[in-house]
Amino acid sequence: MIENIIEHYLPFIISALEFMGITVITIGGFKAFYHYLKGLILKEEYPVKHQFANAMATGLEFKLGAEILKTVLIRSLDEIVILGSIILLRALMTIIIQWEMKNDEKTRREER
Repeated sequence: MIENIIEHYLPFIISALEFMGITVITIGGFKAFYHYLKGLILKEEYPVKHQFANAMATGLEFKLGAEILKTVLIRSLDEIVILGSIILLRALMTIIIQWEMKNDEKTRREER
């Protein structure tokens, strides 16, 4: 009973989380590009790199959540290996982006 409910509704939830992640990254990209162009034209300072990295990290968290939920639907060892490698890569990307954001923040503080 519960297994049927999970198998029926979980793909919709996973798709929604993946869409949220894609949306956050896309909006963050357009926003960063807008502020980048604005900074070039008006010579205004805006932390474009930091804001875009934050959007990417947040979007990847949504995508990682979807991947974790996919583990419930796994039926074979091959799927576990593939899903595990995807989760590992996305987690690694998130860690690298967070590390880069911290270094960027430290550099900006030192410049002030």
